[in-house]
Amino acid sequence: MKKIMSVLLVATMMLLAACSAEKTENEVKGKEKAVNVDKGLLNVTITLPASMFEDQNVDEAVANAQKEGITAIKNEDGSVTYKMSKSNHKEMMEEMKSNVIQTIEEAKSGKDYQSIKDITYKNNFSEFTMIVDQAAYENSLDGFAALGLGMSGMMVELFNGVKPDDYKVTIYVKDQATQTVFDKIVYPDALKSQD
Repeated sequence: MKKIMSVLLVATMMLLAACSAEKTENEVKGKEKAVNVDKGLLNVTITLPASMFEDQNVDEAVANAQKEGITAIKNEDGSVTYKMSKSNHKEMMEEMKSNVIQTIEEAKSGKDYQSIKDITYKNNFSEFTMIVDQAAYENSLDGFAALGLGMSGMMVELFNGVKPDDYKVTIYVKDQATQTVFDKIVYPDALKSQD
């Protein structure tokens, strides 16, 4: 399950990072390339677009999934459809959530983001609050932590079946001393505004 999770995580991060540019390109072409999650009664089917496999060997990704007991099919358009049991999907989601929590803990306690004092979040990762030393935050590159949280939250929503047009992750940045929220970042809107 860890190998397939790695493939899915890397592929999803690439898709989310390029989502605004790709969406514009797809609107021009009239086609939407998106992850499709179908939660059936007994199984969950996830179709990843071909764009998520541009720098990967699709046949290897399919073979790795099948080793993990997940049915994987390479489609004619280059997309890959994974069919798994509800329990496999639940395990995948729990691992994904565990990875997000690990990222949060590393941001709070690591040396990369000196201004961050704490991070709280909703259980579904649709909302995060970064509690920071405001002066240190504004004079650093610690805002990249918000990007990581936003991408992680969107990934969890995406693989949990939230439609790409409906997912939203809000990051509040709060000053530790005054307890005042001085910034609010909403993903994926923040990615679109950077074009």
